[in-house]
Amino acid sequence: QIKDSATLTRDVLEQHFSDLKGTLKKLLDERLMSLLQEVDVIEQESIKPLDECQKLIEHGVSTADDLLREGESAVDGDVGQQNEKLCNFTKKALHIQLDSLPEVPSLVDVPCLSAQLDDCLLTILKNQIFRHGTVASRPPVQLEEFVEKPGGILVRWCKVDDDFIAQDYRLQYRKSTASHFEDVFVGSETEFMVLHIDPNVDYQFRVCARGDGRQEWSPWSVPQIGHTTLVPHEWTTGLEGYSLSSRRNIALRNDSQSCGVLYSKAPTYFCGQTLTFRQVLLAIETVGQPDRRDSLGVCVEQRNGDDSLQRDKAVCISTNGAVFVNGKEMTNQLPAVTSGSTVTFDMEVVQLGPCSNEGGNFKLRVTISSNNREVVFDWVLDQCCGSLYFGCSFSYPGWKVLVF
Repeated sequence: QIKDSATLTRDVLEQHFSDLKGTLKKLLDERLMSLLQEVDVIEQESIKPLDECQKLIEHGVSTADDLLREGESAVDGDVGQQNEKLCNFTKKALHIQLDSLPEVPSLVDVPCLSAQLDDCLLTILKNQIFRHGTVASRPPVQLEEFVEKPGGILVRWCKVDDDFIAQDYRLQYRKSTASHFEDVFVGSETEFMVLHIDPNVDYQFRVCARGDGRQEWSPWSVPQIGHTTLVPHEWTTGLEGYSLSSRRNIALRNDSQSCGVLYSKAPTYFCGQTLTFRQVLLAIETVGQPDRRDSLGVCVEQRNGDDSLQRDKAVCISTNGAVFVNGKEMTNQLPAVTSGSTVTFDMEVVQLGPCSNEGGNFKLRVTISSNNREVVFDWVLDQCCGSLYFGCSFSYPGWKVLVF
């Protein structure tokens, strides 16, 4: 573990600083190019009026030089030509203004470019670089427990550094045969139910945390392996009134007029487990009205022909929050099941005697929870039950149930 984590840490540091070097060089090159372009613009804008002034002066000097030569030629010529040349010279000289110059910018108005480079940037960069990055020998959070669930694993973690104040946690997992981890949870809770887990397959998990008010994540915990031997809960196929997801753990009450109880594929709920129904409603305009015969619960056996679990050998909750045991409504009532509600069933054996025709020898203590409230009661059965079916029934379309 020490050697593997040290090798991984070296690789991460080398890659990070290599990326930083490339990024810094690119930023410096971009800044240099920007400054050079700025020099070019100032040079071109400043030199243009000076160039025009120089051209005017050179043109005036050239004109005066030509006139001077013409005057010398008129003086040096013979008398007959002199008068004509002097006359032409005089006319030309009167029309040429040789006593004025274009306006020349004063010296203080002429730009003088220079580069202003503040050496404190190197000091700032040096200080930031030498404070950049840390090497931690122990991550502040570690995985604590894996609880097997049907088709899932409940993962729990805890802080191991009391001085670390966590704002969020980040859980990742991968199959042992996969090369990359993927995010499965980010939030403030210290446990998460990871679903869609294949039974009897090893998965690696790791967790990290983000400190209060910080953006960066802490080092990862030591990866640990978790698995489940419990097959996932599945709804049975073939009932006309319900459509199922590809994994058959989500059931949708469709528009079919057919009605009945949708049962689990097999009796996969065992005492001591927690069975959870997560209730999800579709768009509000497509949700039908709740019906008093609606039900979510568990039962001893599948029974065709019933339109509800509100019958003998079953316990259930209706969408209005009423609790039924063996078909009889209890006085205690839970909140109504609405969009996003979660309903859980927990059962444990409290009395187990020899099975007989007289019955009453098998008692289960049942806890049903919904919307932060719960009811607890004893469910007396006339037969020993090592496992139970779960089921649901809805009279109107639009109800969608996830079971795990």
